[in-house]
Amino acid sequence: MRLVKTALTIAGSDSGGGAGIEADLKTFTAFGVHGLVAITSVTAQNTQAVTAIHDIPPEVVSEQIKAVAEDIGVDAAKTGMLSNAEIIKAVAKTVKEYDFPLVVDPVMIAKSGAPLLREDAVEALIKHILPLATLVTPNRFEAEKLSGMKIKTVEDAKTAAKKIAEETGAHAVIVKGGHIEGNEAIDVLYHNGTFREYRAPRVEGCTHGTGCSFSAAITANLAKGFPLEDAIKIAKEFITLGIATGHKIGKGHCPVNQSAWIEIPAEKWRTYEELTKAVREFENLNPVKLIPEVGTNFVYSLPHPYARTKEDVAGVKGRIVKYGNSVKAVGPVEFGASDHLARAVLTYMKFYPEYRSAINIKYSEEIIDLAKEEGLIVSFYDRREEPLEVKEREGATIPWGIETAISRAKKRPDLIYHLGDVGKEPMILIFGKTPKEVLEKIRIIL
Repeated sequence: MRLVKTALTIAGSDSGGGAGIEADLKTFTAFGVHGLVAITSVTAQNTQAVTAIHDIPPEVVSEQIKAVAEDIGVDAAKTGMLSNAEIIKAVAKTVKEYDFPLVVDPVMIAKSGAPLLREDAVEALIKHILPLATLVTPNRFEAEKLSGMKIKTVEDAKTAAKKIAEETGAHAVIVKGGHIEGNEAIDVLYHNGTFREYRAPRVEGCTHGTGCSFSAAITANLAKGFPLEDAIKIAKEFITLGIATGHKIGKGHCPVNQSAWIEIPAEKWRTYEELTKAVREFENLNPVKLIPEVGTNFVYSLPHPYARTKEDVAGVKGRIVKYGNSVKAVGPVEFGASDHLARAVLTYMKFYPEYRSAINIKYSEEIIDLAKEEGLIVSFYDRREEPLEVKEREGATIPWGIETAISRAKKRPDLIYHLGDVGKEPMILIFGKTPKEVLEKIRIIL
């Protein structure tokens, strides 16, 4: 019995790696599914435009499907760019020979606006491919073309989804809401005579390859045995995360980050382990004289682009305090355990993304002078200079202070301090790429 599940993508190749089979294979890998490929077209493509398309002969596309289906086996498949009517007919004829779920992403237009499905092929897609579909995943514009109606609201999307399913024979249709106005991206599924909405906050980020990656995520989870509606739910979470954490590459529409789904859990574990080890080393140094009255925290953020909120920053729950003549962490390392210091390191990372760790210690002129003598760059901010509109905005003081200190230093500061305010204890913050680097600076001070 084959332990690994397989998913087949029947689609075009994107030389920019953002969409097409490249996006599909990355998505399959993110879900632990072995990816299989039947290439329909080779495109010269980047984040700005499609500059050339070379279609693969239909019989070669068919042979690719047969080769993998008969030897390896296909647990689920998806179609993407099918380019012309002859390829569509060949794919339909071949797919009919095998019994696997088929997700159809009716790719018609590239993110850049370039047509990816010729007019004569649209009719062939509707006649030959959609009746075989377990699920069809059009965006607003594709759904308008397939249904022959305008879509402006969620109710319009419901009407269109039902119409496409009933007129084509597709088992289910989900009209994606990325291009429908509103604060949420609402996808509407029509399945077994009923509607279901999948909602997510509308996030800013990278969108090249969203359709490919979303349909590939559904396909991967169907291959793993999830029911259709559950597979869509997982795919919705996956694509929302991928858009929000996309890497800003290219000069046009940057691509979705499929790796975020597996990289974030892996980075969380690495971050937790490194910080936990550093906290133990800090305790062993026993720097009693460095602990302020409010206690010390020691934080380590996930790397860019995964560092977005304080929940992405690990810290010590309950802080590190003086315990008699020793230093002790009150609680374990947890993500979201720090508020003030988390905001400080997140702000610092906007200027220096590789510097992900920080610690706060007690202020003294002696420490500042020693740090300068040892060649560390020191800067500061004065809470008395804080603008009233910043002071009145909850949580805005620390980001303002860090930005002010960085601007004042003219170069990357190792230490940032402030002299306090009414009810606010003076404090020194030490920054480093890693907790280990922060500890090296602590040792210099000690």
